[in-house]
Amino acid sequence: MFKKSINKMIVVFMVVCLGMVFTGCGKSEVSQYEKIKESGKIVLGTSADYPPYEFHKEVDGKDQIVGFDIEIAKAIADDMGVELEIKDMDFGGLLAALNTGTVDFVVAGMNPTSERKEKVDFTNIYYNATQAIVVKAENKDNIKSMDDLKGKKVGVQMSSIQEGIAKDEIEDAQIKSLTKIPDIILELKNDKIDAAIVELPVAKAYVDKNSDLGLADITIKDETGGSAIAIKKGNQEIVDQMNKTLDKLVKENKIEEFVVEATEMID
Repeated sequence: MFKKSINKMIVVFMVVCLGMVFTGCGKSEVSQYEKIKESGKIVLGTSADYPPYEFHKEVDGKDQIVGFDIEIAKAIADDMGVELEIKDMDFGGLLAALNTGTVDFVVAGMNPTSERKEKVDFTNIYYNATQAIVVKAENKDNIKSMDDLKGKKVGVQMSSIQEGIAKDEIEDAQIKSLTKIPDIILELKNDKIDAAIVELPVAKAYVDKNSDLGLADITIKDETGGSAIAIKKGNQEIVDQMNKTLDKLVKENKIEEFVVEATEMID
Protein backbone atom coordinates (compact mmCIF):
# COMPACT_ATOMS: atom_id res chain seq x y z
CA MET A 1 0.00 0.00 0.00
CA PHE A 2 2.79 2.39 0.97
CA LYS A 3 4.67 1.47 -2.21
CA LYS A 4 1.60 2.23 -4.35
CA SER A 5 1.25 5.66 -2.69
CA ILE A 6 4.87 6.44 -3.45
CA ASN A 7 4.41 5.41 -7.07
CA LYS A 8 1.33 7.63 -7.37
CA MET A 9 3.26 10.57 -5.94
CA ILE A 10 6.05 10.00 -8.41
CA VAL A 11 3.59 9.87 -11.32
CA VAL A 12 1.86 13.08 -10.16
CA PHE A 13 5.24 14.80 -9.75
CA MET A 14 6.29 13.78 -13.27
CA VAL A 15 3.00 15.01 -14.75
CA VAL A 16 3.41 18.38 -13.01
CA CYS A 17 7.01 18.68 -14.24
CA LEU A 18 6.00 17.84 -17.80
CA GLY A 19 3.22 20.39 -17.61
CA MET A 20 5.66 23.04 -16.52
CA VAL A 21 8.02 22.15 -19.37
CA PHE A 22 5.29 22.33 -22.00
CA THR A 23 3.89 25.53 -20.52
CA GLY A 24 7.34 27.08 -20.65
CA CYS A 25 7.84 25.95 -24.21
CA GLY A 26 4.52 27.47 -25.19
CA LYS A 27 5.54 30.94 -24.05
CA SER A 28 7.34 33.24 -26.47
CA GLU A 29 9.46 36.15 -25.35
CA VAL A 30 7.64 39.47 -25.66
CA SER A 31 9.36 41.72 -28.20
CA GLN A 32 10.42 45.28 -27.40
CA TYR A 33 7.84 46.50 -29.89
CA GLU A 34 5.08 44.67 -28.01
CA LYS A 35 6.36 46.01 -24.69
CA ILE A 36 6.16 49.57 -26.04
CA LYS A 37 2.64 48.99 -27.35
CA GLU A 38 1.52 47.48 -24.04
CA SER A 39 3.02 50.30 -21.99
CA GLY A 40 1.43 52.93 -24.24
CA LYS A 41 4.66 54.95 -24.22
CA ILE A 42 7.87 55.19 -26.24
CA VAL A 43 10.93 56.95 -24.79
CA LEU A 44 13.03 59.15 -27.05
CA GLY A 45 16.67 59.90 -26.33
CA THR A 46 18.02 63.15 -27.78
CA SER A 47 20.50 65.97 -27.17
CA ALA A 48 18.43 69.14 -27.28
CA ASP A 49 21.17 71.61 -28.17
CA TYR A 50 21.21 71.29 -31.94
CA PRO A 51 18.79 73.69 -33.62
CA PRO A 52 16.87 73.19 -35.81
CA TYR A 53 17.11 69.42 -35.13
CA GLU A 54 16.26 69.60 -31.40
CA PHE A 55 16.51 72.46 -28.92
CA HIS A 56 14.88 74.09 -25.92
CA LYS A 57 12.23 76.75 -26.47
CA GLU A 58 9.85 78.54 -24.14
CA VAL A 59 6.34 77.87 -25.42
CA ASP A 60 3.34 79.35 -23.57
CA GLY A 61 5.58 80.09 -20.60
CA LYS A 62 6.97 76.55 -20.39
CA ASP A 63 10.34 75.18 -21.42
CA GLN A 64 9.83 72.59 -24.14
CA ILE A 65 12.05 70.56 -26.43
CA VAL A 66 11.23 71.32 -30.06
CA GLY A 67 12.80 70.86 -33.48
CA PHE A 68 12.26 68.88 -36.66
CA ASP A 69 13.69 65.70 -35.12
CA ILE A 70 11.09 66.02 -32.39
CA GLU A 71 8.30 66.36 -34.96
CA ILE A 72 9.56 63.18 -36.62
CA ALA A 73 9.56 61.40 -33.25
CA LYS A 74 6.00 62.59 -32.62
CA ALA A 75 4.89 61.21 -35.97
CA ILE A 76 6.48 57.85 -35.13
CA ALA A 77 4.72 57.73 -31.76
CA ASP A 78 1.40 58.65 -33.37
CA ASP A 79 1.71 55.90 -35.97
CA MET A 80 2.50 53.40 -33.20
CA GLY A 81 -0.47 54.63 -31.17
CA VAL A 82 1.61 55.50 -28.10
CA GLU A 83 2.64 58.59 -26.16
CA LEU A 84 6.09 60.14 -26.61
CA GLU A 85 8.37 60.75 -23.63
CA ILE A 86 11.55 62.77 -24.26
CA LYS A 87 14.80 62.37 -22.35
CA ASP A 88 17.44 65.06 -22.93
CA MET A 89 21.09 64.06 -22.42
CA ASP A 90 24.60 64.64 -23.73
CA PHE A 91 25.08 63.46 -27.31
CA GLY A 92 28.00 61.22 -26.34
CA GLY A 93 25.85 59.18 -23.95
CA LEU A 94 22.88 58.51 -26.22
CA LEU A 95 23.87 55.10 -27.58
CA ALA A 96 24.81 53.84 -24.12
CA ALA A 97 21.37 54.91 -22.87
CA LEU A 98 19.80 53.05 -25.80
CA ASN A 99 21.67 49.83 -25.10
CA THR A 100 20.90 49.91 -21.37
CA GLY A 101 17.19 50.39 -22.04
CA THR A 102 17.00 53.92 -20.64
CA VAL A 103 15.51 55.04 -23.97
CA ASP A 104 13.73 53.14 -26.75
CA PHE A 105 15.13 55.06 -29.73
CA VAL A 106 17.48 57.93 -30.51
CA VAL A 107 16.71 60.81 -32.86
CA ALA A 108 19.48 63.41 -32.67
CA GLY A 109 20.75 64.23 -36.13
CA MET A 110 22.87 61.11 -35.77
CA ASN A 111 24.95 59.77 -38.65
CA PRO A 112 24.92 55.95 -39.07
CA THR A 113 28.69 55.51 -39.17
CA SER A 114 30.29 52.06 -39.42
CA GLU A 115 31.45 52.34 -35.81
CA ARG A 116 27.95 53.14 -34.56
CA LYS A 117 26.40 50.35 -36.66
CA GLU A 118 28.47 47.88 -34.69
CA LYS A 119 26.65 48.97 -31.52
CA VAL A 120 23.08 49.68 -32.71
CA ASP A 121 20.75 49.34 -35.68
CA PHE A 122 19.56 52.26 -37.80
CA THR A 123 16.51 53.13 -39.86
CA ASN A 124 16.69 54.47 -43.39
CA ILE A 125 18.24 57.92 -43.83
CA TYR A 126 15.64 60.62 -43.18
CA TYR A 127 17.72 63.75 -43.80
CA ASN A 128 20.94 64.75 -45.55
CA ALA A 129 22.80 67.87 -44.54
CA THR A 130 25.97 69.54 -45.75
CA GLN A 131 28.61 70.47 -43.18
CA ALA A 132 29.43 74.17 -42.83
CA ILE A 133 32.05 76.39 -41.22
CA VAL A 134 30.82 79.23 -39.01
CA VAL A 135 33.25 82.10 -38.37
CA LYS A 136 33.10 85.72 -37.25
CA ALA A 137 31.49 87.81 -40.00
CA GLU A 138 34.62 89.87 -40.55
CA ASN A 139 36.63 86.71 -41.20
CA LYS A 140 34.37 84.84 -43.61
CA ASP A 141 36.20 86.07 -46.73
CA ASN A 142 39.53 84.95 -45.28
CA ILE A 143 38.45 81.30 -44.86
CA LYS A 144 38.00 79.79 -48.30
CA SER A 145 39.40 76.30 -47.84
CA MET A 146 40.21 73.81 -45.12
CA ASP A 147 43.86 74.80 -45.56
CA ASP A 148 42.97 78.25 -44.27
CA LEU A 149 42.04 76.63 -40.95
CA LYS A 150 45.48 75.04 -40.53
CA GLY A 151 46.59 75.42 -36.92
CA LYS A 152 43.40 77.30 -36.01
CA LYS A 153 41.20 76.76 -32.99
CA VAL A 154 38.12 74.87 -34.16
CA GLY A 155 35.01 74.16 -32.10
CA VAL A 156 32.99 70.98 -32.59
CA GLN A 157 30.40 68.96 -30.71
CA MET A 158 31.90 66.14 -28.69
CA SER A 159 31.57 62.65 -30.23
CA SER A 160 30.05 64.10 -33.40
CA ILE A 161 30.86 63.62 -37.07
CA GLN A 162 32.16 67.21 -37.07
CA GLU A 163 34.78 66.23 -34.53
CA GLY A 164 36.02 63.58 -36.97
CA ILE A 165 36.10 66.09 -39.82
CA ALA A 166 38.22 68.50 -37.78
CA LYS A 167 40.67 65.73 -36.88
CA ASP A 168 40.91 64.29 -40.39
CA GLU A 169 40.74 67.34 -42.64
CA ILE A 170 42.32 70.26 -40.76
CA GLU A 171 46.06 70.07 -40.35
CA ASP A 172 47.33 70.85 -36.85
CA ALA A 173 43.86 71.97 -35.77
CA GLN A 174 43.47 72.95 -32.12
CA ILE A 175 40.19 71.16 -31.58
CA LYS A 176 37.87 72.25 -28.80
CA SER A 177 35.15 69.64 -28.24
CA LEU A 178 32.13 70.70 -26.19
CA THR A 179 28.85 68.93 -25.46
CA LYS A 180 26.52 71.82 -26.34
CA ILE A 181 26.32 73.69 -29.66
CA PRO A 182 25.32 77.01 -28.00
CA ASP A 183 28.51 76.82 -25.95
CA ILE A 184 30.55 76.36 -29.13
CA ILE A 185 28.88 79.35 -30.77
CA LEU A 186 29.47 81.44 -27.64
CA GLU A 187 33.16 80.50 -27.73
CA LEU A 188 33.26 81.73 -31.33
CA LYS A 189 31.48 84.99 -30.55
CA ASN A 190 33.91 85.61 -27.69
CA ASP A 191 36.94 84.92 -29.90
CA LYS A 192 37.92 81.82 -27.93
CA ILE A 193 37.90 79.77 -31.16
CA ASP A 194 38.43 80.75 -34.80
CA ALA A 195 35.71 78.61 -36.38
CA ALA A 196 32.98 76.09 -35.65
CA ILE A 197 31.97 73.09 -37.75
CA VAL A 198 28.24 72.32 -37.71
CA GLU A 199 25.66 71.07 -40.19
CA LEU A 200 24.46 73.66 -42.71
CA PRO A 201 20.86 74.14 -41.43
CA VAL A 202 22.21 74.61 -37.92
CA ALA A 203 24.89 77.01 -39.17
CA LYS A 204 22.34 79.05 -41.12
CA ALA A 205 20.05 79.20 -38.12
CA TYR A 206 22.78 80.77 -35.97
CA VAL A 207 24.11 83.07 -38.69
CA ASP A 208 20.62 84.38 -39.45
CA LYS A 209 20.14 85.28 -35.79
CA ASN A 210 23.63 86.70 -35.16
CA SER A 211 24.88 89.52 -37.37
CA ASP A 212 28.44 89.07 -36.05
CA LEU A 213 28.63 85.55 -37.49
CA GLY A 214 29.08 84.40 -41.06
CA LEU A 215 29.44 81.28 -43.21
CA ALA A 216 32.80 80.51 -44.78
CA ASP A 217 32.62 79.66 -48.46
CA ILE A 218 33.66 76.04 -47.93
CA THR A 219 31.83 72.92 -49.05
CA ILE A 220 32.56 69.85 -46.94
CA LYS A 221 31.75 66.59 -48.69
CA ASP A 222 29.21 64.56 -46.74
CA GLU A 223 30.68 61.08 -46.35
CA THR A 224 28.20 60.00 -43.68
CA GLY A 225 25.11 59.55 -45.81
CA GLY A 226 22.86 61.69 -43.61
CA SER A 227 20.90 61.24 -40.39
CA ALA A 228 19.05 58.14 -39.23
CA ILE A 229 17.22 56.87 -36.15
CA ALA A 230 19.08 54.51 -33.82
CA ILE A 231 17.40 51.46 -32.25
CA LYS A 232 18.86 48.78 -30.01
CA LYS A 233 20.04 45.75 -31.99
CA GLY A 234 17.61 42.87 -32.43
CA ASN A 235 14.45 44.95 -32.87
CA GLN A 236 13.77 44.73 -36.59
CA GLU A 237 10.03 45.10 -36.01
CA ILE A 238 10.63 48.58 -34.58
CA VAL A 239 13.01 49.47 -37.41
CA ASP A 240 10.41 48.42 -40.01
CA GLN A 241 7.64 50.36 -38.31
CA MET A 242 9.74 53.52 -38.10
CA ASN A 243 10.83 53.18 -41.73
CA LYS A 244 7.17 53.19 -42.76
CA THR A 245 6.65 56.48 -40.97
CA LEU A 246 9.84 57.99 -42.41
CA ASP A 247 8.93 56.90 -45.95
CA LYS A 248 5.55 58.58 -45.58
CA LEU A 249 7.04 61.81 -44.20
CA VAL A 250 9.62 61.99 -47.00
CA LYS A 251 7.02 61.27 -49.69
CA GLU A 252 4.76 64.02 -48.35
CA ASN A 253 7.70 66.48 -48.00
CA LYS A 254 6.82 66.80 -44.33
CA ILE A 255 10.43 66.68 -43.13
CA GLU A 256 11.31 69.72 -45.23
CA GLU A 257 8.32 71.50 -43.69
CA PHE A 258 9.48 70.49 -40.21
CA VAL A 259 12.96 71.89 -40.93
CA VAL A 260 11.61 75.27 -42.01
CA GLU A 261 9.19 75.51 -39.08
CA ALA A 262 11.88 74.55 -36.57
CA THR A 263 14.36 77.04 -38.00
CA GLU A 264 11.80 79.82 -37.65
CA MET A 265 11.40 78.97 -33.95
CA ILE A 266 15.05 79.61 -33.09
CA ASP A 267 15.53 82.74 -31.00
